[in-house]
Amino acid sequence: MTTIKAYGATEASADLKPLDIERRTVGQKDIKIDITYCGVCHSDIHTVRNDWGGSQYPVVPGHEIIGLVTELGTEVSNFNVGDLVGVGCLVDSCHNCSACDQDLEQFCEKGATFTYNSPDKHIKGKQTYGGYATSVVVDEQFVLKVPENIDHAAAAPLLCAGITTWSPLRHWNVKKGDKVGIVGLGGLGHMGVKFAHALGAHVVMITTSSDKGKDAKALGADEVLLSKNQEEMNSHQGTFDFILNTIPVGHEMDPYIALLKLDATMVLVGAVEPLKPFHGGGIIMGRKRIAGSLIGGIKETQEMLDFCGEHDIVSDIELINMQDINNAYDRITKSDVKYRFVIDMKSLKN
Repeated sequence: MTTIKAYGATEASADLKPLDIERRTVGQKDIKIDITYCGVCHSDIHTVRNDWGGSQYPVVPGHEIIGLVTELGTEVSNFNVGDLVGVGCLVDSCHNCSACDQDLEQFCEKGATFTYNSPDKHIKGKQTYGGYATSVVVDEQFVLKVPENIDHAAAAPLLCAGITTWSPLRHWNVKKGDKVGIVGLGGLGHMGVKFAHALGAHVVMITTSSDKGKDAKALGADEVLLSKNQEEMNSHQGTFDFILNTIPVGHEMDPYIALLKLDATMVLVGAVEPLKPFHGGGIIMGRKRIAGSLIGGIKETQEMLDFCGEHDIVSDIELINMQDINNAYDRITKSDVKYRFVIDMKSLKN
């Protein structure tokens, strides 16, 4: 065991503060990573504040990790010391259920091991600690190769916001010429716009705010649809091949369902909470589908990173010091960031 510096919360009502935590020694199939950047996800806040229940304290968040390999287990063959790598939301799974066999480790039937606040398989009676720390030790199967040509700091949110939006776009086969709606322009939505544009779709940013229109077009949107403008919404009814809904809270579904074509799908990736009731006729009359999607498996995440390297895609970020994290949490809850915070981990090491 090695003691390292970290930042975490000791109770739901507490600010994050410096902590010392223990990491396991490097096993035969492990990789030790010196963390250089870590993205800040809204899920970090929900877990720190126990919004979803089940948080085990202390909580050390962070599942958008970029770093450099510093040590390899004796059986590791696909990585070298000095490699630029990433760790996302997953650090382990059972490896042998039907979901894992399909490279869908996030749906592991025996329970995926998430990067933080999951039971740690390697340290009995402890939970996993995330990337708000100087280093991490991870099984090689859950370490990702990050393209060297993209901005390292701005690549961090790809490990969560990126794969969360990439996975449904690929699973539902969004392609050149499709009319794709992205609902909500935040950390997830801005990545959805970038990916759908790079895939060749006709991208429509669907938002309640006219102020976001200019930003959306700069990110790659072809059109902006104001959802509060009923005339505009009516003119787009029944025309979308696919809608990616990133709204993080409960909301009215019927207006977006009405936008879908026959046999088209709207996928939810944001609202992990009860939704407002919607009219069954909206999906029955048109054989429309409402679906959900959770991050992505390791194979798919690597494919996403490779695509980002080929197309020079990263997140739009604001770089902060570790000591500014509590202020960043307050700003995130007020939607006061374009579009993700990333922590420069040098600030924790000094």
